[in-house]
Amino acid sequence: MLSWALTFLIIAIIAGVLGFAGIAGTAAGIAKILFVLFLVLFIVSFIMGRRSG
Repeated sequence: MLSWALTFLIIAIIAGVLGFAGIAGTAAGIAKILFVLFLVLFIVSFIMGRRSG
């Protein structure tokens, strides 16, 4: 999931440099959402792993 966030971030940067503001904004928004989702899942799995072991 982190790789998807990085992919959308790179797409946003390239689209921003080329002047496609709408595409860049959308890709950046998707990257932010995926990154936050990745962090939440990481924290949940970290906490659950510490309890079971």
